[in-house]
Amino acid sequence: QHYTTDADGLCTRLIKPKLMEGTVAAQDEFSRSGWALNMKDLKLLQIIGKGEFGDVMLGDYRGNKVAVKCIKNDATAQAFLAEASVMTQLRHSNLVQLLGVIVEEKSGLYIVTEDVCEAMEYLEANNFVHRDLAARNVLVSEDNIAKVSDFGLTKEASSTQDTGKLPVKWTAPEALREKKFSTKSDVWSFGILLWEIYSFGRVPYPRIPLKDVVPRVEKGYKMDAPDGCPAVVYEVMKKCWTLDPGHRPSFHQLREQLVHIKEKELYL
Repeated sequence: QHYTTDADGLCTRLIKPKLMEGTVAAQDEFSRSGWALNMKDLKLLQIIGKGEFGDVMLGDYRGNKVAVKCIKNDATAQAFLAEASVMTQLRHSNLVQLLGVIVEEKSGLYIVTEDVCEAMEYLEANNFVHRDLAARNVLVSEDNIAKVSDFGLTKEASSTQDTGKLPVKWTAPEALREKKFSTKSDVWSFGILLWEIYSFGRVPYPRIPLKDVVPRVEKGYKMDAPDGCPAVVYEVMKKCWTLDPGHRPSFHQLREQLVHIKEKELYL
């Protein structure tokens, strides 16, 4: 949808947008039509079978026993949502009645950000600096656990060894300018990684030539929040992008902020 109004690196704008696959595409549609349910009202009890889209579980929804299809693979989510759309139009005593759909794409984003933050807090506690933290260096396991990878540039915090070429759009200004790397320069990169995640993989600093990124950043420029990004998460990003490294939060503080955001459901 974004590329219908802004080419943003493509040779031309898209005439017809490609629908986003997975749960994100249908969230608004189900909410508007009244078929979106609240996860707080559902209690999952036990697995009673396995279907084409994933596990089928016995559940309790507001005192009623229900069958719940749990979609774990986003690649099949679009097909399931298409089936659900058909079921919303049908009602018969001999047909299984659809009660609704629960869409939770935001929580998946949160899982990645929390896992990465915990990994970086561990490096911070052990006095190591990653120096190349970015979405491309985060892997997600089959169990939906995010793991930080690519330690080719990782050094002890006291190391002054030259690292060679650096990813300009992800590296803190003081690290680019003076080769001063610290946990706080990793914090800057974590803010960029958050922006990547909530923009669903867009390249940072869109439409800004690479040679202009550092001069603009050093003058105080900060990227706008991605479309749909919760305001509280964008505030975390901006704290990571504080020009003075000493005023950036630690990874311990960042993790506490993310936990608070999740517990208070401020990301919704």
